Amino acid sequence: MQLNTVIFDMDGLLIDSEPCWQEAGMQTLLQFNVTLTPVQYHHTTGLRTREWLDYWFTHFGIDKATIPAAEAALHKNVMEKIKSNAAPLPGVHEALEYFKTKGFHIGLATSSPLSLVHVVVDKLKIGGYFETVASAEHLPYGKPHPQVYMDCIRALNANPLQCLAFEDSFNGLIAAKAARMKCVCIPVPDQSHLPKWGAADLKLNSLLDFGDEQLIALNK
Repeated sequence: MQLNTVIFDMDGLLIDSEPCWQEAGMQTLLQFNVTLTPVQYHHTTGLRTREWLDYWFTHFGIDKATIPAAEAALHKNVMEKIKSNAAPLPGVHEALEYFKTKGFHIGLATSSPLSLVHVVVDKLKIGGYFETVASAEHLPYGKPHPQVYMDCIRALNANPLQCLAFEDSFNGLIAAKAARMKCVCIPVPDQSHLPKWGAADLKLNSLLDFGDEQLIALNK
């Protein structure tokens, strides 16, 4: 079946916001005298903030009663950082324009809250490309659960077997594959060598690397 729908993740794929999330997350945990290694941090990339905090609070034995306040403070911190410092990643506008000219339905599926989606979409001036936006903010489960992708697919009235996802995190990749989509992954450079990305249908260094050759290969 020929692909006719594309769904993009947001953080770390369209906008260089992962450093903002990492810095804000590290600052939050530092208040509890916890410091993560880069490997530890990347292990939980793609989770919703509440799940991210729950995971590390459990791991380090931190009182979970403080999670709601920590989540609110982290969201405020990261939103300010993204507004001030985050830049579009290479190829964002080119990729969106490419799929628009191909007549693809285009959606966005993210673990981030909708309030942050609005900030990013306005900052990058890309809102006109998306037919629908799905957030896992209020879902029972976030990525790697496929529900946010399934919701986006349903809103686009698409067949998952004709859908392509673009992801930067392993949790997002698993969510896309569980939704029965094909997935292109663009991991951060220091994680790109890891064998786990073999689960993707295609691995690229940048959105700039996607074009007709890659689309033809994915349609086979």
